[in-house]
Amino acid sequence: MQTQSKVTLSTVTPFKNKLNYPLTKKGISVLQINLGKRCNLACTHCHVEAGPKRTEELSPEVCEQLISLIHKFPEIKIVDLTGGAPEMNYGFKPLVEAARANGKQVIVRSNLTIYFEDGFADLPEYFAQHQIRVVASLPCYLADNVDKMRGAGVFDSSVKALQWLNQLGYGKEPNLILDLVFNPQLPTDEKFSLAPEQTNLERDYKMFLQEHFNIVFSNLFTITNLPVGRTKMHLERRKLYTSYLQFLESYFNPDTVEHLMCRDELSIDYLGNVYDCDFNQMMNLPAKNRNGESLTVSKLLEADSLDLISEIQTAAYCYGCTAGCGSSCGGALL
Repeated sequence: MQTQSKVTLSTVTPFKNKLNYPLTKKGISVLQINLGKRCNLACTHCHVEAGPKRTEELSPEVCEQLISLIHKFPEIKIVDLTGGAPEMNYGFKPLVEAARANGKQVIVRSNLTIYFEDGFADLPEYFAQHQIRVVASLPCYLADNVDKMRGAGVFDSSVKALQWLNQLGYGKEPNLILDLVFNPQLPTDEKFSLAPEQTNLERDYKMFLQEHFNIVFSNLFTITNLPVGRTKMHLERRKLYTSYLQFLESYFNPDTVEHLMCRDELSIDYLGNVYDCDFNQMMNLPAKNRNGESLTVSKLLEADSLDLISEIQTAAYCYGCTAGCGSSCGGALL
């Protein structure tokens, strides 16, 4: 694990100044849809600031537009559903079924505990029926650390949910993929760290969960805590926000840029607005077309094209995706 106790940089370099060329899209193959902010948990590191008291969610109108988008563009290979708890928000099952009917892989970013809430006990079987790839947050394999980040009892519920998924074949059968996500603990002082090396940490997770709970899974993704949403508020309260950005900049790795997730995805919010990535969405930094206009799903449909973005919008938190081995919704980049 890379650590740095004190940073001496006085400023944070604008991210685009680190690049030798404008950051542009490749072909779009991933459609990541944030269905809303409704969630049964309120995790301390949630960059979406989701929770039980949030009510924002997808509308029927935007849901229909997204289904049209899925039907219209065969170049979309992956439909990645997130939230909040995506399963709680309007449109989840219609989008799953539209994507699967068009031969696309569906990812659900699940908090696992939702299966034990009233009305959601059918989800594991539904996931297996539609061969949905489950990407589940388990920020540590130790109960105390998980419960500190996600709430009391979350670790035990997560273990039961993973065992349930295993019983259905998840993590065992090739078409039932079960991935786990690691996030570092939020810093409380300037002893910052990047995530540990992904391959070694995956081995440790697999050994521990197999030995203690007879749980198996497919892959572990290590994701850096980007200073967005509740993570940003946590850092600001402790006067660590700027020094954390400086830390991330000090580990900037230009080799990660080629593999950034923003280069082949569109991120859509529950209102139908288009962003380059989920973090830009949470910071209200919309994607722009060549005329500098913000994009929406309806504009993509009207233009009959996904390739309207001339340059990816960047900000200082982009250093989180490019530090060390890099970070993305699919884990380390290198």
